[in-house]
Amino acid sequence: MIQSTGKTNLLGLTQPKMEAFFEQLGEKRFRAGQIMKWIHHYGVDDFDAMTNVGKALREKLKACAEIRGPEVVSEDISKDGTRKWVVRVASGSCVETVYIPQNGRGTLCVSSQAGCALDCSFCSTGKQGFNSDLTAAEIIGQVWVANKSFGTIPAKMDRAITNVVMMGMGEPLLNFDNVVDAMNLMMDDLGYGISKRKVTLSTSGVVPMIHRLGEVTDVALALSLHAPNDELRDQLVPLNKKYPLKELLAACNAYIGRLGEKRVLTVEYTLLKDVNDQPEHAVQMIELLRNTPCKINLIPFNPFPHSGYERPSANAIRRFQDMLHRAGYNVTVRTTRGEDIDAACGQLVGQVADRTRRSERYIAVRQLAADEPGSLVQPVGR
Repeated sequence: MIQSTGKTNLLGLTQPKMEAFFEQLGEKRFRAGQIMKWIHHYGVDDFDAMTNVGKALREKLKACAEIRGPEVVSEDISKDGTRKWVVRVASGSCVETVYIPQNGRGTLCVSSQAGCALDCSFCSTGKQGFNSDLTAAEIIGQVWVANKSFGTIPAKMDRAITNVVMMGMGEPLLNFDNVVDAMNLMMDDLGYGISKRKVTLSTSGVVPMIHRLGEVTDVALALSLHAPNDELRDQLVPLNKKYPLKELLAACNAYIGRLGEKRVLTVEYTLLKDVNDQPEHAVQMIELLRNTPCKINLIPFNPFPHSGYERPSANAIRRFQDMLHRAGYNVTVRTTRGEDIDAACGQLVGQVADRTRRSERYIAVRQLAADEPGSLVQPVGR
């Protein structure tokens, strides 16, 4: 467990929240922009290094504030250039962040929770249960850590990180407010200035929060589909028992429809040998997505111990892809990256504090998935 200092961590404050913080100190709002540039553009965590801030204000900030990113436990580099950071958060758990360089892009895969409550049967992260939500500082802190490790100062050189995907550990929509604040910092010019088209939130299908997301942001949306019918998806993604495919796709279509500009849904589909990779599954998927503007990412399963699943053959993957292509879909097969450092999709495990523990929230999710009384999430403010 990381001890709290009782100080405000400025790392996770959006521009409006930073301005409000300085107003409470009796300072001018423009100070927010100054400090945000030092933090996010230059990676500075020492107030004394902020040369355009007066000494009196620096002393005031040192007394009540801090700039504290997550503790880096380890950094591994794959033979293919993929990097993985294990960072420790305030709960004492460790989460993982992965950087994938490819074709001139640098995509950072960011975690939103320590562990995950959704228990998807093919994902190693879900097998450790849920421990805690990450704060906005712990989420954006992963971008901050990665950016600093490359020595990339946006004011001086091209950025190594061009895209961010909320596809790491956890279900982002179950940590809604912190994730939205972090994404706003990613897109803010005082933060990392990443285009809204290059920040992607991936969800397993928390329908009420998809609707709420459309009210506050216009980032790209990805759906972890993994099955083309409710019966199979109930087994692979237990949340489907609460929010079945018809309801889920209606929510996704409504979100995409709000964006306009010919934006599309990214559909993620993990291929599992003899489970969801057969021709009949491709036919069902073609029909299911007929009215959804989308592109499809096929993800060959990345094995982990005791999963009970296997990766399909190359021929089975190609057959599935070809069937979708012939039906007119834009389909890519995701190249497995970082497998030698356990950084591939579905392999992120981290180290959740007290793995045998199951929080009340985790139990609530399991009850919900089994159609027992109660509700996992309610749209805030509705």
